[in-house]
Amino acid sequence: MHRRNARLGLLPGLLIAAACCSKSDVKNGGSGSAAVDPPGKPTLTVFALAEVRGQIGPCGCTSDPLGDIARTAKLVQDARAAGPTLFVDAGSLLYSKNPVPPHLDAQEELKADLLVQTYKEELAVGALGLGPADLVKGPAKIRVPRQAANVAKGAGIETAPPAIVEVGGAKVGMFGLVADGAVPTLAVTDPVTAGKTAVGELRGKGARVVIAMIQAPTKKDAAKLVRDIGNIDIAVAGLGINQPEPERVDIEAQKVNGAWLVVPANRGQIVSRIDITLRDGTGLVDAIGPAVANAKIAGYDRQIAELDADLARFKDDASADPAFVKQKQAERAQLVADRDQLKAKPLAIPAAGSYFTLQQVRINKQLACSPSVDDRVTVFYRQAGEANVKAAAGKKPPPPPKGQAGYVGAATCDDCHSDAVEFWKTTRHAHAWETLVKRGQQFDFDCINCHVTGWDKPGGSNLAFNEPLRDVQCETCHGPSSIHVAKGGEEKPPAVIRNPPLDLCATQCHTKEHSDTFQYEAYLRDVLGPGHGEALRKKLGDGPTGHELRKAALDKAGRALGAGCSR
Repeated sequence: MHRRNARLGLLPGLLIAAACCSKSDVKNGGSGSAAVDPPGKPTLTVFALAEVRGQIGPCGCTSDPLGDIARTAKLVQDARAAGPTLFVDAGSLLYSKNPVPPHLDAQEELKADLLVQTYKEELAVGALGLGPADLVKGPAKIRVPRQAANVAKGAGIETAPPAIVEVGGAKVGMFGLVADGAVPTLAVTDPVTAGKTAVGELRGKGARVVIAMIQAPTKKDAAKLVRDIGNIDIAVAGLGINQPEPERVDIEAQKVNGAWLVVPANRGQIVSRIDITLRDGTGLVDAIGPAVANAKIAGYDRQIAELDADLARFKDDASADPAFVKQKQAERAQLVADRDQLKAKPLAIPAAGSYFTLQQVRINKQLACSPSVDDRVTVFYRQAGEANVKAAAGKKPPPPPKGQAGYVGAATCDDCHSDAVEFWKTTRHAHAWETLVKRGQQFDFDCINCHVTGWDKPGGSNLAFNEPLRDVQCETCHGPSSIHVAKGGEEKPPAVIRNPPLDLCATQCHTKEHSDTFQYEAYLRDVLGPGHGEALRKKLGDGPTGHELRKAALDKAGRALGAGCSR
């Protein structure tokens, strides 16, 4: 039965035959009273990704940004140095947009090249599947052969046959499939027939472990395909737009007959690590392991705390039904028993047969970076910025239509609103451009629009013209003010917005993806003060500020960058 968390193409020349095993971080555990071998080093470790979609690093604006190719590379390199390790990807690696807008073309191509180079060199990928994000520019741009056993002949896709690699003394077979509907523009044959043929071929060549890389529209579709094919050990799923965000990743693999289905997070934010120990017998058993156990224990603790709060209220409530209270007490006792059992045996090794543990590894800023990949990313931002600026040269934004205002910049506002501008200079908004410069991303199209004023608007800023409008200036909230300036502020009605819409921030830059601690009133306390909405600031009164919320989140996530990381 699937224990579910309540939501908390083989590349030529890259076959991996790693050396000795890595140290296991598991504790002694067992199943029943039967004697079992003590836990030790796994036979091999498998790292799996899917739906990276062109991400080489996170935005960096959130308190705990996830997903970074330099950190992923270091994670895999360290594991490979310690023991037999295999890295696979179920596909959708290359592009972040479909279609790619013309202004992003150079940047997206450079990112795709960087990812493929890193997959070949530092990650030494053993097998790479095929997904929709790989075909945005057509078959000619997939760059490397893909594991996709059921791609129709004549589709123009360079594929690799199902292959076997020896890892830790065990033969591991790998193949990929594209389910019906996963890539609408791609002609495919029956995936079940192709899958059965691939599995039969791999088992016939002595594969002890068979790993399938499945591209499917949904997890349900992927599970059905794995079930219908049969005789698979591990399946890694890429689910297109349905690939989960970190908070929706299942911490446990889903059992599908004798197979186990694993789904990493999208954009490389969570990498699936599968430590496999092979013994006599067939099939694999999920031994839980410390990573899953700790997450479950935390869940039990939360439920117990909630029940304790309920029971405390019932104790002071004379009308509380004694039978209901007794039931809640029994529920609490069972939760405590389950939690304590898991604490005692976080690793449930079966008496016989092979087993694995799954860890969904968050790729956060505290992880170390591969220096070579970190350098490559730095070069990318420089090259992409130069290409973007060159392409934009001489193409200033169009002037505003007659009768409409353009942008003038905070220096002009300072002529009449010096108190407001002086206060603005003390806010984070006045340093928005600087944060990009520190990361070398000031000309990155994925970042710049929220760090300048009037981005890509008539009379505003773009890569060809932005110096007077760098940072989040007055006109970001109050609108373009050239008419207001020209009339000396005497125009009727006012040509600027005195009170910006309440949803302005949340719908433009302070989205969940880029500003995870955003709360409107708290952040408003930071940008109102002497000369700038002082009366409203007093009305807001005491309470958390945006600075305080962000500081608390950064303190919790950790501020230090991992070793070898420049961003």
